[in-house]
Amino acid sequence: IGLQNYQKVFADKEIWQALINTFKYAIVEVPFSIVIALVLAVLLNRKMKGRSIYRTIIFLPMVAAPAAVAMVWRWLFNSDYGLINVHVNWVSNPKIAVFAVAIIGVWSIIGYNMVLFLAGLQEIPRDYYEAAEIDGATGVNAFFNITVPLLSPTIFFVLVTRVIGSLQVFDLIYMVIDKSNPALTKTQSLVYLFYKYAFINKNMGYGATIVVVLLIITMILTVFQMIGQKKWVFYN
Repeated sequence: IGLQNYQKVFADKEIWQALINTFKYAIVEVPFSIVIALVLAVLLNRKMKGRSIYRTIIFLPMVAAPAAVAMVWRWLFNSDYGLINVHVNWVSNPKIAVFAVAIIGVWSIIGYNMVLFLAGLQEIPRDYYEAAEIDGATGVNAFFNITVPLLSPTIFFVLVTRVIGSLQVFDLIYMVIDKSNPALTKTQSLVYLFYKYAFINKNMGYGATIVVVLLIITMILTVFQMIGQKKWVFYN
């Protein structure tokens, strides 16, 4: 049917709302997962008792089944008997539900990001830190002037992959937010709508159009990141 599906997509309020939902999720998941993972990697890169145990515990969410993770967090977020409910409707309040799902996303991916940062930290020579210590630099100064610049290629890689991954979020939303949930319209992502139209409504053409639009958005964001990296990424 030519470009009719694309005309329909850009005129569909549900699609625009899903795009906003996707960006809200990404804005929370991407920066927080990177910053927290980076701090943990720096802390666990030092010699300390039980370091391997701590690393394993933090990485465990990555090897857990997404369905199990979603069920545990649904129980934690339950507004009646959840451990962290505080009488707050975390996953049924349209205003905060998408951010609650993003918290799960952050918790799930921190371990993976941390392992990548640990690998990058292993490549930084200790000589730089020793020289900085002799010059009187504090730990904070060394972090921002040595660790971050020399780790910037790894940070950039994690940033690009996490932006792409966050834009493709589906499983957490599908398993945490029920179809009868009043917050569904404020949490469903573009991939969720693709699943809905392609596999539930059997409208494969429209579903494919949504995915192509998501692909274009992802490519545009990735190009901007590739251009921006020239200003802050330092390759040895």
